[in-house]
Amino acid sequence: MNIAGKRVAYVTLGCKLNFSETSTIKHSLEQAGAVTAGEKEGADIFVINTCSVTDIAEKKGRQLIRKIVHRNPGAYIVVVGCYAQLRAREIMAIEGVNLVLGARDKFNVAHYLTHLEEQEKQEPHSCDIFKVGNFDLAYSYGDRTRSFLKIQDGCDYFCTYCTIPFARGRSRSATIRAVLDAARDAAARGIREIILTGVNTGDFGRGTGETFFQLLQALDEVEEVERFRVSSIEPNLLTDEIIRFVASSRRFMPHFHVPLQSGSNEVLHLMKRRYDRELFAAKVREIKTLRPDAFIGVDVIAGARGETPEAFEDAREFIAGLDVSQLHVFPYSERAGTKALEIPYIVSQAEKHRRVNVLLDISEQKLRSFYTAHENETRPVLFEDSETDGSICGFTDNYIRVELPYDRTLANRIVPVKLGTINANDNMNGTIN
Repeated sequence: MNIAGKRVAYVTLGCKLNFSETSTIKHSLEQAGAVTAGEKEGADIFVINTCSVTDIAEKKGRQLIRKIVHRNPGAYIVVVGCYAQLRAREIMAIEGVNLVLGARDKFNVAHYLTHLEEQEKQEPHSCDIFKVGNFDLAYSYGDRTRSFLKIQDGCDYFCTYCTIPFARGRSRSATIRAVLDAARDAAARGIREIILTGVNTGDFGRGTGETFFQLLQALDEVEEVERFRVSSIEPNLLTDEIIRFVASSRRFMPHFHVPLQSGSNEVLHLMKRRYDRELFAAKVREIKTLRPDAFIGVDVIAGARGETPEAFEDAREFIAGLDVSQLHVFPYSERAGTKALEIPYIVSQAEKHRRVNVLLDISEQKLRSFYTAHENETRPVLFEDSETDGSICGFTDNYIRVELPYDRTLANRIVPVKLGTINANDNMNGTIN
């Protein structure tokens, strides 16, 4: 296929890592002469980057693929991502799908399209994921003032509920030099803030002889980028050294995202997590001691196998007492091939839903309390380059979302804003100082 001049639309599901990878795929196709189109504009080719973290994510992926096929008869449909790696033939069986590329081949979309044989369908290109040793650095750009920079991929932890190691393989990462080059390249494209992302971000350096802490130190010297954040880091990898460094850094924001998954030690053991809740609580205390204004986001799974009513109540009480800012709550999802299926105690869907709502209520209380504690403070806000319902939004250094009447001169600028009160959209109002 000659893709020069072809209109290509990109659709991304799932995590920040996927968004960074889609952007890199898009760049490779643009270099080959393709023209980027919006999803609703109609296109000759659609590249769909999928997620497989839960069964719901896979279901959304199937629904989206079918919808795009239905709305765009005659378009060439390419599916990549974690779902494509785990369920390649299942996706290829969907009518209208033309090409499926797994983990090893997803960055070679341009190559596959330009070397197609003239036939309606291609064999899916999956692979033995544990033989994938290459690392493909990626970062997002073009539609935001912030960029997600992929520094690490894969995971060696094999938690009992998770399929990600089977979708992305063993832990591997970029070199510090490559990350620094990518950060400066992103800055040259107008990016003001970079979020470091990966499957197990704190495991950066495996196989390179470098460490995540060394990476943070090196990035702190990159003057072209005003802000850095760490998307997520396992509590056992969040060392006191890293906490102290971020707390006093010039460029790393007072913002931590730390997955807990359960507040019950019994459930953490069943999940084969590499820490207990006492270690988690100690990390939160250390952060708040050094930076009381720091935002701390926490991932929690509700209704996992083995989470008895007593275990959930124990977890709820522990989480409610944590000095954190927000919970990201996920209902437990059964995943074929995982060790969690060997755990006999099953939580019903109705009870799982109830537990999710209990935790979401706690999250809302914590977020409002965190926002309220910062009323009347003046903090630097980086505004996004977009308008929503007559407003422009941005984030403070400590991740408070601020909303002002739209002013295009604010886009992609960092300006001091005096924080007001929480508005109907659960953002904070403010005035520019």
